[in-house]
Amino acid sequence: MSLALRTVQLSSLHEGLGASFGEFAGWSVPMVYTSTMEEHMAVRTDVGIFDISHMGRLRLTGPDAAELLEIVFTKKVSATKEGFMSGPTLALTELARVIDDEMWYRVSDNEWLAVPNAAVTERMKSHLQQAASSRGLKVSLEDLTSTYAMLAIQGPRSPEVMERMGLKEAGSLKPLQFLLNVGLGDARAFLVSRSGWTGEDGFEVWAAPGDAERIYRKALELGAKPVGIAARDTLRIEMGFVLGGNEYGEDPLKFPCALSLRYGLGAIDWGKRGFIGEEALRACRREGLRWVRVGFEMKKSSARFIPRNGYKVMVDDVEVGWVTSGTFSPVLQRGVGQGYLDVRYAVFGETVTIVDERGRSGEAKIVDFPLIRR
Repeated sequence: MSLALRTVQLSSLHEGLGASFGEFAGWSVPMVYTSTMEEHMAVRTDVGIFDISHMGRLRLTGPDAAELLEIVFTKKVSATKEGFMSGPTLALTELARVIDDEMWYRVSDNEWLAVPNAAVTERMKSHLQQAASSRGLKVSLEDLTSTYAMLAIQGPRSPEVMERMGLKEAGSLKPLQFLLNVGLGDARAFLVSRSGWTGEDGFEVWAAPGDAERIYRKALELGAKPVGIAARDTLRIEMGFVLGGNEYGEDPLKFPCALSLRYGLGAIDWGKRGFIGEEALRACRREGLRWVRVGFEMKKSSARFIPRNGYKVMVDDVEVGWVTSGTFSPVLQRGVGQGYLDVRYAVFGETVTIVDERGRSGEAKIVDFPLIRR
């Protein structure tokens, strides 16, 4: 018997806006309101608002909180300034496969917040608790996922919308900086950060459900377009951002070691010692990679061909890799994707053939990330 899907706190609001719902990571989420392409371009050119309450919200407190984060993650998280997010970092298994990619918010030395990906929120809770317990660390982990809804206001006009909503600091807030206990008109937000997952300027907001609904409705009044999870996926693929279960996961037979992700952005600090998975990650680095993550842009002759998860990548009659994510890019007006290639064939600008499960194929160029230039 299948388990019932969890619902986001503002489901009734989305139903009233005409959203089509779908399943994602065990949640029923608003997928599309009008069309994915229209919502996608609203974020690229104007401003859109997402409900991303399916993602986790965690609070870590205690005198050993920072020490625990150094053990679990690949980046020196404790170097983060108070009032800022850590920037992306990876939680690894002992075999250097990725459990989750996360950013941690430093409230103080002894208090941190995080947003794990929806599919692994419970996994990350147990991973953090087990790492703390096995080392006798004094920390407390609190799940705030049901306490607060989470919204993302994204796009070139997002600072204007946030300022008109009451956040006077919207224009001066630095990337990855956050504020706590913020008044937004007749609503109050627990947290507002200048961050997002679209490649555009934007803000993320945690608020109690009633306040979140008032913030959402006010954003609509100020011109923000409702955007569903489908467009969130197409936006992240254009930027070359990764998704758990597609680009990474714990299964060592399905996913290469974390280094093959080419995550970048300082997610791995090679000056660190003692983090989980370090030995295997350093071994991977010493031995060299077999697979590497790259981007694909379909050629004009195959512009309507969409690379999808699991499609084969071929050079002549040799299988040289596989696709992990793909979509039609509204910006480039052609299919784009990402996946893993044998390093011997991973030459930017070279041509490969992408083949679906029925043998249909299209020609693509190997490209670097991001797939579009902002």
